[in-house]
Amino acid sequence: MTEIEIRGLTKVYRQGEVDVHALRGVDLRVERGEFVAIVGPSGSGKSTLFHILGGLAPPTAGTVTIDGRDLLKMNDADRTTLRKTTVGFIFQKYNLLPTLTAADNIEIARHIAGKKREPDAQFDALLKLLGISDRLDHKPRALSGGEQQRVAIARALVNHPALVLADEPTGNLDTENSTAVLGILRDLNRRLGQTILMITHNPEAAAFADRIVTMRDGRIV
Repeated sequence: MTEIEIRGLTKVYRQGEVDVHALRGVDLRVERGEFVAIVGPSGSGKSTLFHILGGLAPPTAGTVTIDGRDLLKMNDADRTTLRKTTVGFIFQKYNLLPTLTAADNIEIARHIAGKKREPDAQFDALLKLLGISDRLDHKPRALSGGEQQRVAIARALVNHPALVLADEPTGNLDTENSTAVLGILRDLNRRLGQTILMITHNPEAAAFADRIVTMRDGRIV
């Protein structure tokens, strides 16, 4: 089944009196359970595509369907619901709240989605896979960069989203931790059939994906 269907996607920003074409008629299909890497230089349109897929920015033209739902037909409330229930985000900077423990940083995503904490054997197994089961009572300052990113991955997956969007997930990590985190993402994809779309400028990171899509000047090349 198709997880993402993009046709003729265009995004134009207005800067003063100049139109900036961030996306120029992008077509892309991602099947359910795929691990796809989007690569390209700065200004190629990767981040704009990420924000549109996450319901964070509207396109100028084209169609975007995620998990069978058309983003262009959604209002702000619908897009917010999509972000809460269908899409999980992993960011380069972790975005953990420093005053909360790892466990509370994870649980806040469940709270925002309006869900109560219930026994979840699959998620407990994920925490073991991530290697953070014994670090959940620690605050971010007591965690290494690799551990913080693993907490961020757990937070992205706590609501069992259909799609995970990862934006430069290893950009702040050293080589050892980058390899570990990318291996975890690949393992999640293969064991759980998790659909992952990862944006990266690093060809070594992209090599962990099943398919690499290259962007340049707002187009897929």
